[in-house]
Parts: sequence; C-alpha cells; structure tokens
Amino acid sequence: MTKFVYSTVFFLSSLTLLAQDFTRRDSLQGSLRPERTCFDVLRYDLNLTIEPKYKSLVGFNDITFKVVEKTAKIQLDLFENMKVDSIVFKNKKLTYKREMDAVFVDFNSPLEINSENSVRFYYSGSPLKAKNAPWDGGFVWSTDSNGKPFVGVAVQGTGASLWYPVKDHQTDEPDHGASIKVAVPNGLTNVSNGRFLGLEKLYNGFTRWDWEVVNPINNYNIVINIGDYVHIHQQLDDLDLDYYVLAENEEKARKHFEEVIPMMECFQMRFGKYPFYKDGYKLVETPYLGMEHQSAVAYGNKYMKGYLGSDISGTGVGLLFDFITVHESAHEWFGNSITSKDIADMWIHESFTTYAESVYVECQFGYQKAQKYINGQKKLIANKKPVIGQFGVNFKTGNSDMYYKGALMLNTLRNVINDDAKWWAMFKKYAETFQYKIIETNDVVQFFSQESGLNLTPFFDEYLKNKDLPVLEYKIKKGTLSYRWKANESLFKMPFEYSSSGTTVRLDATTTWQEEPIKVGDASKFEIETEKFLLKSKKVE
Repeated sequence: MTKFVYSTVFFLSSLTLLAQDFTRRDSLQGSLRPERTCFDVLRYDLNLTIEPKYKSLVGFNDITFKVVEKTAKIQLDLFENMKVDSIVFKNKKLTYKREMDAVFVDFNSPLEINSENSVRFYYSGSPLKAKNAPWDGGFVWSTDSNGKPFVGVAVQGTGASLWYPVKDHQTDEPDHGASIKVAVPNGLTNVSNGRFLGLEKLYNGFTRWDWEVVNPINNYNIVINIGDYVHIHQQLDDLDLDYYVLAENEEKARKHFEEVIPMMECFQMRFGKYPFYKDGYKLVETPYLGMEHQSAVAYGNKYMKGYLGSDISGTGVGLLFDFITVHESAHEWFGNSITSKDIADMWIHESFTTYAESVYVECQFGYQKAQKYINGQKKLIANKKPVIGQFGVNFKTGNSDMYYKGALMLNTLRNVINDDAKWWAMFKKYAETFQYKIIETNDVVQFFSQESGLNLTPFFDEYLKNKDLPVLEYKIKKGTLSYRWKANESLFKMPFEYSSSGTTVRLDATTTWQEEPIKVGDASKFEIETEKFLLKSKKVE
C-alpha cells in the first residue's frame, strides 16, 4: 500500500496540498536516463548485518544485470548519507562518481550488448530514520513491551536506495527475484520476502536468516523485519499462509487472522489465483501501520477492526474487517503483480486496491453494505488536482484522489457496463492478463475498452486527467426532461439513472443536450442516482 494516505489527519491535509516542487534529486531518481535504460536488472542478492543497538548496517548487494544498450557506465542509487565502501566487478574495484543519491559506475570500457554481468556493491552506514512511518520513509528502530528490538523499514515514495544499493526506478524489477540474507543479534528473528531458506549461527553473537524471492519484485517491496517473532502457519488449498507476530501477541493474532482465509478466497475468486504462490503469503507484525511488501505484508493495525479501530468510510461498515489486512493484501494483485511504469500512474495500484476493499465487503456482507462502504468514501475526494501526476520525477507526497476517486470511478464503470457477470469476468481477466507486468494508463484503458466493446478513453480521461467531476445538467419543463453532461472531455458520454413516481429510468447522456418525455408526478421526488455513479448534478433553468 502506498504510504500516502491512512489517517484522518492526512486525509484533511491532502486536500490542501499545493503544486509539487521537484528537485534535481527527484529527477535523478524518477527519470529514465540513458545510464538506466542501458541495463536490465536480473537479480539482487543482499547480504547484511544489522545492529539495532547502533542503528546501523553493513554488507553488500550483488546486482546481476543484462546489458541492453552499449554502455560503459550505469546508474545505481544509494542515499548520500550511506557510505559506498567499494564496487567490485570481476575482482577489480571500479571507479564511480556520486551525484547526491545517484552513483554512476564506470566500467572503463563498453560492456557487450546482451551480456550478463554482476557487480558487488559494498556499503555501510546508518540509514535514515523514519519520522512517521509509513508516511515518511525510513527505518523504525523500536522495542517491544519486553524491551527487545523491534525494527522495520518502509520506503515507498522515498526510495529503496534509502537503505540498499539498487536501480531505484519502478520500471525495473529483478526478473529472477532476490535473496535477502540478514544477520541480527542472537535471540532475534529477521523476516523478509519469499521463502525461508534457513538460518546460520555466525558465532559472533549474530544469527543470519536467509530468505529468497523467485518472482519479480518491486524495489520498495524488498524488506527486513526484526523482532522477537513467533511463527503461525495456515494452509488454503496449496497456498501457504504464514504469520510472524511478536511473541507477546501470539494468542490474539491466532484469533484475529481468522479473516485471512475468507479474504483470500474472495480475492482469488474475483482477481484470480494469488500471484505469488511460489513465494507464499505472509503477514508480518511491524512497528508501523502497514505496507504492501510483496509476500511479506507489513501489519501494524494492533489487531483492531477498521483503521486502528476507526471507520474511514464513516458508515460503520469499515468496522467489520481489518482495513490493513484487506487493503495491503489486495496490493499483492494491484501494485505488486501489476505495477505502474511511472509513479505518476500510481492510481493503477491504489484505485484498484481501494476498490478491492468493497469487493471484500461484498463477498462477506453483501452488495448493499459494499455500496454503502464505498460511497461513504466520497467525502474523502478532494477534486483539487488530477489523479494522474507528473511523469519522470520522484515524489514524496501523494494525491488522495488516486484512492477514493479512482475506486469510485471503477464502481461507476461497473454500472456503466451494467452486467455483473461481464464485469467480474472482465475484472478477473484484467488481473490475469497483466500479471507480473509493468503497465501504463493507456494499457488499462485499451483493455477495458476492448473487453467492454465501448470507447472508454473519454471516460478514463475525464476522471483521471481532470480535477473536476462531470456534472449532469438537467431541466424539466412541460413534461420534458432535458439533460447533458458538462465535462472537460468533449466526447465524454455516460449513462445516468433517475427515479420519479416510483420508477427508475436509465438514459444515455453526452455533452450535447438531449430530451426525453417524462411524467414527473411529484417534482420533489425526482432524484438523480448518485450511488451507482460518481457525478455531480445541477438543475438549470
């Protein structure tokens, strides 16, 4: 889950966000420069020692990559407060140049196109401490109630290079996965992504915990979690469900996580098979609220229903389930499996995942409660700027409309389709078609247009590229209803529904005035449907 929106405080503050100022650092991290496009990362192999007492780490990352364009120089990334100890290629140290967080590595002579190479990047230091994770990226150096270290990291938006050397751009996931080997003081456990391979006593007061991911993985999803953990295991058919929780919370965790199996059954029915079967599914207790770390989902909702015991929808429905468990787990499909090419398109992650919350509610509690829940989120829509952001730069503050406006847009699209069997088949096919792929807005628009048989470009453009909602203008005179959409997109068209005298009528509307005979009866009972469609309406004279 993106760290951008969770608390009521943030909801309110995000309504007043001003235009983002971008720096040279943002461009270095967010843009696809030649030194980045020239190579494709195949694998990361991290080997670290982390010392909670000193809030420090030391180790290396083996970065295996394939050369796709002739080059003698590549860009890797590591925050400038971290020390580059050396970068080794074929047993020789390479020269490099730092520009803030970017590390330009010089091979002295061009690498052969299609060749596979590996550099070992040695580094050390004290990574940035998060001021308020997960909204502010960095390490969380905490302790449990027994005074034992309880450590986590969350870096989405800030960048994975905050704590390890990496090609820090969302377009390049390691095709062949990653290994994460982390040594921590004896008596503690490190939990990372993927499968547990085993541990090794190092006889220096540390134990190394080895984990491996075989699927491609977003850079910001690679994670460490250090604590006095106990392990709980469940099975759903052939899918492993594992929970790593603080020993002090084992009893409540066993009860609380009973909702995981029905949640996974619902999501697999609607979105297709869990994308990371080979790596398994884990919930890992963290000292911060949560994050969608692939196959090691961060959980810090304190075993409460809702969002830390509150309901973001304000309807009461949000207290029927654990918000963090459901939202972050849905990201396994939307964000971790299907990934946006640029963070400007993060709605591809967040709109679908926020919509998935109502999908879960519908599975468990029925359609009416699901619609009540998702419509309760309308008050959180800001309409201050477009959902789609600025391309080619990194950013650290998000637009809350990529959550709620985007989710309600999808709910609207369901009602535009007006055929639930077709909608759910289409939705599942979307998740399966783009599994493990990095995509753009245009890919989403083309898919749903093709599957629906409708030209949905104006529809998506209206909701994603413009800050204002479409307004249904209408007037009633002498038994005739006149109506049109007032929209930013001239080709925008969408049906709407109204009720009058106990009858519901559905009409197709465009940006051109149309007329329809109507028997209003009691004019005070004429109502435009506002739960199925995200819109504004205005009666004009």
